[in-house]
Amino acid sequence: MPATKTIAIIGATGSMGSAIAKSLSGSSNRVLLFARDIEKLTSLLEEIKEVHPNGDVEIIGCPTDACWEADIIIPAVPFGAENEVAEKIRTVATGKIVISISNPLNDAYNGLVTTPDTSAAEELQKLLPYSKVIKAFNTSFAASFTNPVIDGKIANVFIAGNDEESLETVSELVKISGFNPIIAGGLPVSRTLENMQLLLISLGRKYNYNGLAGWKILHN
Repeated sequence: MPATKTIAIIGATGSMGSAIAKSLSGSSNRVLLFARDIEKLTSLLEEIKEVHPNGDVEIIGCPTDACWEADIIIPAVPFGAENEVAEKIRTVATGKIVISISNPLNDAYNGLVTTPDTSAAEELQKLLPYSKVIKAFNTSFAASFTNPVIDGKIANVFIAGNDEESLETVSELVKISGFNPIIAGGLPVSRTLENMQLLLISLGRKYNYNGLAGWKILHN
């Protein structure tokens, strides 16, 4: 990454939030953590500091304050909670990169609650019209962050968005996390990416992958 960035993770104690926080905390970037459960958040920070004692990581008590300081914002919350988060951060997210990691799954995990003509990322862009929403990490399981090498191959993370510079910035974050970034296209490609994870979840439940599965493009 060309310069040190400040990254705010909202919902840092969830499975994906904590996985991303741990993977980014070993870099030169500053990582700000927010979650409602302060006890879990403190435990997460202690766990990160054990592995990365020199990491620039801290707890912030308010999502608005965290995002005000951040260059990159990651709402690591379920799709249904994004509206509430967007309301809290809208005024401080102007011009900033917001990474959409959510998949709009139904309660049975066998379908999406969004219509075919939109995606969670596109809906987040509507909620944050002056931010640069980028889709990333949604095709990865939290367990894969511990070891993104699956069957001897580095798993891909697909990225979609409309701002070229932001796509490159997020690609660097993906590399820091240990994955191989692939820029898949504009933000509407998120519809395909969210369906890809729906398929991977379905296959994981059928074949007991236990979260240790990912996508890989094979080519010459």
